[in-house]
Amino acid sequence: GAGMGMTAPVSITAFPAEDGSLQQKVKVYLRIPNQFQASPPLPSDESIKIEERQGMTIYSTQFGGYAKEVDYVSYAGKLKSALGSEAAYRKDFYFCNGYDPPMKPYGRRNEVWFVKE
Repeated sequence: GAGMGMTAPVSITAFPAEDGSLQQKVKVYLRIPNQFQASPPLPSDESIKIEERQGMTIYSTQFGGYAKEVDYVSYAGKLKSALGSEAAYRKDFYFCNGYDPPMKPYGRRNEVWFVKE
């Protein structure tokens, strides 16, 4: 029953298939606002879980526009190319992040994150 408003980023875990496309399983993460961190409201929907995401070091790339799956896949490929074979990062998933509400037409911020091993 508590409204928490929009938080940023909205973070989606992408699980790449062999061909680079995304599998049809996703996890969406929404940040709990500061005032609810100590004691978050309990979800009424059983499919919603509260998880604490541990600190991580990431490799990231940023891009603009209204991001679609094809954009995240493309920028993940560009980040992979930029990192080359020297960087150690998780290959079984990556994060697709959006920072802006849908009604913001310009200056949008999106990121792809690879988690450093």
